[in-house]
Amino acid sequence: MASQEIDALAQALSRLPGLGPRSARRVVLHLMKKRETVLQPLLRALEMVEERLKTCETCGNIDTTNPCGICADSRRDTRALCVVEDVSDLWALDRTRLFPGKFHVLGGRLSALDGVRPEDLHIDALVARVAAGGIDEVVLAMNATLEGQTTAHYLAERLESYPIRLTQLAHGVPVGGELDYLDEGTLAQALRARRPVG
Repeated sequence: MASQEIDALAQALSRLPGLGPRSARRVVLHLMKKRETVLQPLLRALEMVEERLKTCETCGNIDTTNPCGICADSRRDTRALCVVEDVSDLWALDRTRLFPGKFHVLGGRLSALDGVRPEDLHIDALVARVAAGGIDEVVLAMNATLEGQTTAHYLAERLESYPIRLTQLAHGVPVGGELDYLDEGTLAQALRARRPVG
């Protein structure tokens, strides 16, 4: 049996995404066995991030600086703005290194079932950024869910009066995907978004 402190650590770790109670116990055991090389550096890194963690007032990203590293990067194209639901989506898109512009985090998506209304998201801040001018394109990078597409449609309505190009991420057949294994919704979207060959 582990002490209350060790058990509390395992319980805290088990609340992290991807870690259940058994995985959390294995992590705790590994941390205890590797105190100097794993546990101590992890503790220092956690303390440093906890002390410096900030939410970017411009885009909503989470970083240790305000504005965040993306907003402060002068090499970024200020005329292109990619709108995402959450910070994890921003990080996923930024890892691809394919989008040269800036980002805007909504902080969620519209959902009648969960009671998430437009005023609960950072939509007014997005409209204010577009209204300020200097933005030529807004990419709506919502998740391919009913709520995500509802959010994208609502944003398109809110932004339609501005002189910008409004685009959306393509949906459909994933690279390496076999048609037989895809659901009807994905296939339908792929058929609707078909394009000429050549």
